[in-house]
Amino acid sequence: MRLSAMGDVAMTVPVLRAFVKQYPTIKITVISRPFFKPFFEGIPNLDFFAFDEKERHKGFLGLLRLFSDVKKLKIDAFADLHNVLRSKIVSFLFALTGKKRATVDKGREGKKELTRVENKIFKQLPTMFERHSKVFEKLGFPVNLSNPEFPKRAVLSAEITDLVGESYQKLIGIAPFAQYDSKVYPLDFMEEVIAKLADNKEQTILLFGGGKKEIEILESLSKPFKNVINVAGKIKFQQELKLISNLDVMLSMDSGNAHIAAMLGVKVVTLWGATHPYAGFLPFNQSLDNALLSDRNLYPNLPSSVYGNKIIEGYEDAMRTISPKKVAKRIQSLLEEKK
Repeated sequence: MRLSAMGDVAMTVPVLRAFVKQYPTIKITVISRPFFKPFFEGIPNLDFFAFDEKERHKGFLGLLRLFSDVKKLKIDAFADLHNVLRSKIVSFLFALTGKKRATVDKGREGKKELTRVENKIFKQLPTMFERHSKVFEKLGFPVNLSNPEFPKRAVLSAEITDLVGESYQKLIGIAPFAQYDSKVYPLDFMEEVIAKLADNKEQTILLFGGGKKEIEILESLSKPFKNVINVAGKIKFQQELKLISNLDVMLSMDSGNAHIAAMLGVKVVTLWGATHPYAGFLPFNQSLDNALLSDRNLYPNLPSSVYGNKIIEGYEDAMRTISPKKVAKRIQSLLEEKK
């Protein structure tokens, strides 16, 4: 069970792919929001159970109905990958019926030590992928993540190829937004990155985002260039996933798009402001070299937050220490590796 948020749900996918490969006789049922169902399509021995937050599974009585609904599937063990009140209640109900259960340890204490100003303990914490694997290990199914497999690039429909064209040699995705401003690269710097990448006419740059305001910004970013295309609001989510699977590189903030690209086997360059990959959210199977960090010599109290919702006064411009030249150079180096 993992209900939200987008990036967190995406981070369960590589672990589940490894699980079903290593335990082909075990059936998994994922409980999550209906919107996330496309994440899990194509994974063998995996069923998806839609959590109906607004009606059937709303409130405490709804959780009782959820337990009743899922129990009918003859569940033998319950893996709580969320560790919030709702998932704890469902887990407790399974325990009452004698079923095995295990809950993810989010490592809250270690994250507090990493992000506090006084007596900061700056060290790498276990990744969320390792934490999820521990849950299955507690249930008797240790999961090895060292040899990951990813789905093949999706075949693009005519609707998508009409939008992005077919003349490119390299396809670069850019997702310039995040939930919190402290994780968003300055817009003027992002314009420079796009301009540098667009200089190579054999490369097509696709801009990802959502919401009216973001779409307007993405349109303005793409307007000066023939090989920069805003895809936000123009295709459905399932089509967007297929398009992302065809990228050569994704440039993203510390956000959901980074984890979506990574779960599809795409190389991801991430930019970090108030947050830091040491908290355990580096996208799956990505090198730390691809995580471009704000300068801790100039901003020694970074990271100031696990999720980006806390920012220290005077640290608003921390991401300006990541130069557009450095970002573009890193992306180009990954494209060169793929030749």
